Amino acid sequence: MLSQRAKVAVIVSAMVLCVGCYSLQPIVGPFPALGTTVAVSINDAGRVALGGSMGPAIDEVEGRLVQRDSAEYLLSVATVRFLRGGEQTWTGERVRIKSEFVSVMKEKKFSRGRTALISAVALGAVAAFVTRAIVGSGQGEPTRSPLDSTAQSIRIPLH
Repeated sequence: MLSQRAKVAVIVSAMVLCVGCYSLQPIVGPFPALGTTVAVSINDAGRVALGGSMGPAIDEVEGRLVQRDSAEYLLSVATVRFLRGGEQTWTGERVRIKSEFVSVMKEKKFSRGRTALISAVALGAVAAFVTRAIVGSGQGEPTRSPLDSTAQSIRIPLH
């Protein structure tokens, strides 16, 4: 029977395998469909125009593409990344970004290589936990001698 720790390790690794890894890659070919997760890199003109509503040091805005036409994109924003590092999580607020403010558009795509690497590491960790749970540490229970007692003796004098 598997220990509680081994069961948790198996469940966590199964969750990692189900999620997989994604990466942002520049769009090549046809424009992504509505509903796709995209990230747009904002140029200097966009930083000036969007600075009042999103902050002056915006580097990239990631979110779900809700609508697009030749002049602008409507994104349901999930994350805003800044020029000097750091990011801010949003909860799907919709923001219109003119196409002239975008220098590069990237699409979130499934990464087979990263997923394979993470899966191998997770399976190795699960194998180590399960093996340790089944085999144990190999030291067994420590033995005690009768003289090695931590109890205290109290002497009561007789009258």
